[in-house]
Amino acid sequence: MTEQGTTRDPEARFEALAHVVVEPLHRYLVRRADADVVDDVLSETLLVLWRRIDDVPGLGAGPAVDPDDVLPWCYGVARGCLANARRADRRRLRLVERLTRTHEALPTAPTVHTDLHTALDKLGALDREVVLLWAWEELAPRQIAQVTGMTSNAVSIRLHRAKKKLAGLLERKNSALAGHETSEGRSSR
Repeated sequence: MTEQGTTRDPEARFEALAHVVVEPLHRYLVRRADADVVDDVLSETLLVLWRRIDDVPGLGAGPAVDPDDVLPWCYGVARGCLANARRADRRRLRLVERLTRTHEALPTAPTVHTDLHTALDKLGALDREVVLLWAWEELAPRQIAQVTGMTSNAVSIRLHRAKKKLAGLLERKNSALAGHETSEGRSSR
């Protein structure tokens, strides 16, 4: 029974402390913070008080708690929790500003290639996937084979045929797409 009494003692002490300090701490925070953060900071303050129940000056072992003894220390804890919340808010704002600047630095409208997209839509699904993996993801035929589950040879053949069909659809005389080597994926024999 003694062990159960000692485990309940911190709970009883905290309940007595909370009963005395919740209202004054709430008023303290309402006067110093925005309404949307008051409850969060109060919760954080109570969590700190729970964790440091043995450190609260003036909190005796008995059920009676004198507000004059405990409130100054509890105000200090609330002040620290409020400062932490404000620092976290400033960090979030700086992050949002940095992300906004990064977003503004990106081009606002991507280059529109309607003819290319129309031609790609005329390819079969697998041919289109092979071409997109080669052109946009810059994968070699052996890597495309790993993605699609085909053999490297099958990918090379599909890629060659799809590029030739795209060139015809785009009315190009040269079937090699810009930015890629024509010998890519072929042996050097």
